Amino acid sequence: MSTPLTVSAVSVPQVHHRYADVQGVRVFYRETGPADGPVLLLLHGFPTASHQFRRLMDALGTTHRLIAPDYPGFGHTEAPDGFTYTFDRLADIVEGFTEALGLDRYALYVFDFGAPVGLRLATRAPGRITGLIVQNGNAYEDGLSDMAREFAGLRREVPGSEETVRGLFTLDGTRFQYETGVADTTLVSPDSWTLDQHFLDLPGRADAQADLAFDYANNLTLYPAWQEWLRAHRPPTLVLWGTGDPFFLPAGAKAYARDLPDAEIHLFEGAAHFALESHLPEIAPLIADFLSGLPTN
Repeated sequence: MSTPLTVSAVSVPQVHHRYADVQGVRVFYRETGPADGPVLLLLHGFPTASHQFRRLMDALGTTHRLIAPDYPGFGHTEAPDGFTYTFDRLADIVEGFTEALGLDRYALYVFDFGAPVGLRLATRAPGRITGLIVQNGNAYEDGLSDMAREFAGLRREVPGSEETVRGLFTLDGTRFQYETGVADTTLVSPDSWTLDQHFLDLPGRADAQADLAFDYANNLTLYPAWQEWLRAHRPPTLVLWGTGDPFFLPAGAKAYARDLPDAEIHLFEGAAHFALESHLPEIAPLIADFLSGLPTN
């Protein structure tokens, strides 16, 4: 006679998938954790969306309220025809999203595009930010690779620039961003970059992404203002950086120490741009410890 299997209790958070109407944009977002828990606002990068945080939300969603929206032009968020795709407008929508959800105080997780979006929020309403987690989110000239500088220097009116930008929106371009610089690419699920490509290939999405690409240079002009905000407000900060990132160099992680001498900085060898893909087991406990030390109101 076979012995009945005994299933032990495992704490796995429920993740809810919702929409919020913000300034004519139907913002899709993922949410998990206790409704009254401290909030961590997860801001994704390019060319991905909130789905990049699925595993992190499973790992941390039992103690904190984790909220991850998709920007206009990304993921499941639906923007109206005529929406202006600039980083200022992305920040407007995310700011409106936080207000729609009543998020008066929250920690920020900023990755890639999430840095220019999140740091705009921080400079607009410094009192809302309880802490800052930076994962390959650049705010210093030091962190720009030659590739990143070339990208930021592209101008739409220059012949060939449009073709160069749109080359990033291909399957090869998307896969390049996930795998380049990763020591063990078997740790990077192909589901991630193929899902990103699905959204990039939707009608109108390449046009939206091209507009953002040509607006990217405006982020660099704001670096001094963001650095001043860091110096003035000294938010508790955790910096996590994949050293193989082809866009943002490890020097960009170390640069945060100039303005935030108390920042906790971790460099991950073998990880690259999408460090959560390959190094979540090392990163998640650091985030959990950091969040446990933040103010709860």
